[in-house]
Amino acid sequence: MDMAPIWLTLKLAGITTLILLIIGLPLAWWLSRKRSFFKIITEAIITMPLVLPPSVLGFYLLLAFSPQQGLGKWLQQTFNIQFVFSFPGLVLASVIYSMPFIISPVKSAFQQLPLSLSQASYTLGKTPWQTFTHVLLPNIKPSLLTAAVLTFAHTLGEFGVVLMIGGNIPGVTRVASIAVYDSVEQMNYTAANNYSLVLFTITFVMVLGVFIFNKYQVKSPLE
Repeated sequence: MDMAPIWLTLKLAGITTLILLIIGLPLAWWLSRKRSFFKIITEAIITMPLVLPPSVLGFYLLLAFSPQQGLGKWLQQTFNIQFVFSFPGLVLASVIYSMPFIISPVKSAFQQLPLSLSQASYTLGKTPWQTFTHVLLPNIKPSLLTAAVLTFAHTLGEFGVVLMIGGNIPGVTRVASIAVYDSVEQMNYTAANNYSLVLFTITFVMVLGVFIFNKYQVKSPLE
């Protein structure tokens, strides 16, 4: 079995999860605190990938970043950046498509924290950044881990949006889900089964690990 699609998939999932942790945590905190119509619009846009067909999202990304027109043409001519049929394009699409999987659970966790926790930190002289990193984040550790694992696992199985913007270029955009589809198209069911089994095993181990971790996180304060 060619392992290149597996390694490319793991690389894509890792980079996507890292980017979403960096931009998703402050965004989730902001959404948990704000009460405005703009917040509702922002939440609706972030949640749309959950219900929007991946091929639709991929199609519009393909149009938006096509090197033949508009934004895509400007990016290529100005910065020599091309998202269509490239690995950076897969990362961009994955970040957009997987964003709800990190925003929703982290935002809910922030909302459940008592406001007095932040106020006590400020009273002790902590800055907003110190309060965020040393007080709030440690108190949502189980939700944070769950969100990160769900984002990683979800990225492993992306197909429609990845196929639309990335195509099927070996070593560049041919991730495992594309390799499964390609193998079935060629009636090579052994290869399709091997790729599927690897993805199934990785996903199962990760999700099982989260459940075990959260179980002990809940139990430990009562023991």
